[in-house]
Amino acid sequence: MLRQYRSDYEKITMGLLSLIPDLKDIHRLQEEMDWYQKDPATRQLFVCESDEDQQMIGVVGIEINQDFILLRHIAINPSYRNEGLSLKFIDSLNERYPDKKMMGTLDTAGIVTKWEQGKN
Repeated sequence: MLRQYRSDYEKITMGLLSLIPDLKDIHRLQEEMDWYQKDPATRQLFVCESDEDQQMIGVVGIEINQDFILLRHIAINPSYRNEGLSLKFIDSLNERYPDKKMMGTLDTAGIVTKWEQGKN
């Protein structure tokens, strides 16, 4: 479901990230893409594929710290919203980084909280 970002995913990734209100401006969006690519050891982008046809339907951006993962961005194609995919994407991140606590920014904290409540 989650694939590591590669440069050949740039157009679809930028298109999905542009769905985030703060990243609608192309210059701001490019700055954010550059920010992720400058330090791939601690900043990661993942594209999310549908299980049925491997179509790219979302993107997740994280910052990796020693003890936690900070969910910075999550964007889902509007055609696939309201299907609980954001929670599945966070599940996939949790499987990838099982020893780290999942945290959110001001924009993503609600999704992380909902995910944590669903685990219990």
